Amino acid sequence: MPVVDASWEQWLSSNVSRGCSMDSMIDAMVQAGFAGEAARTAVGKAFGLTLAVTGAASHGAAATEAVLAKPAPSAYQYDAMPVASGNVIHAYDRDVRVLMRCEKPQVIVFGDVLSAEECNEMIERSRHRLKRSTTVNPATGKEDVIRNRTSEGIWYQRGEDDFIARMDRRISSLMNWPVENGEGLQILHYGTTGEYKPHFDYFPPDQPGSSVHTAQGGQRVATLVIYLNDVPDGGETIFPEAGVSVAARQGGAVYFRYMNGQRQLDPLTLHGGAPVLGGDKWIMTKWMRERAYG
Repeated sequence: MPVVDASWEQWLSSNVSRGCSMDSMIDAMVQAGFAGEAARTAVGKAFGLTLAVTGAASHGAAATEAVLAKPAPSAYQYDAMPVASGNVIHAYDRDVRVLMRCEKPQVIVFGDVLSAEECNEMIERSRHRLKRSTTVNPATGKEDVIRNRTSEGIWYQRGEDDFIARMDRRISSLMNWPVENGEGLQILHYGTTGEYKPHFDYFPPDQPGSSVHTAQGGQRVATLVIYLNDVPDGGETIFPEAGVSVAARQGGAVYFRYMNGQRQLDPLTLHGGAPVLGGDKWIMTKWMRERAYG
């Protein structure tokens, strides 16, 4: 069983200063192998709270527990998006149509980000290189295969050839964020019934494993999901907390931003890929970081 050593003390102090909730910190420590009582005690100490005897007695034995008052969460402050205004945005080498803008959460739906020919080329060059997709383990930061994500994927190195470099520059221009801050393009394929249950794209700061991924380039700030084919039925990108659903149409895309200038993270950007009910789904994803990545 782990102990609260110097690294855990630093983790506790850091997450208190970031405004993380007690419950989330306790859950993260339990997931990392701490006993529930030990986790509550450590978190209570980090918040400067004292453990109190509740006075509850069972069969003559006194029961004690940590009385932890929840701090009021700081509300996410929406500031100006970096994406340009207007109904048409010139993105490096292509004019992209704006189909919809949402303020809370900050979501934009685009049309014509890629041509049909470019979409088909991305699919064909990726088809025979697919591997089962993974997700980040919150306690360790390692990549695990899980049931909640039933897709296959491939990563491209940023700018690895002329075609990929052109896609990187166009997407960077559209998102209005430095190309060097972008992760490599990821291609994902979902067969019929394939889905990705609701999740966050940012690395939750209250999970120990996140530090593995933010050490280089910092936190993720925004995502662009590009649809490489039409999906006959299902496969929408859903934002369940906001009541927003975006259908998959070839060449179109959905942008969403989840970190503001104060480094707050927007919980309304919880999102997922709805089950594919007919045909299959191909998407290309770009994640942007705070700083230069890679």
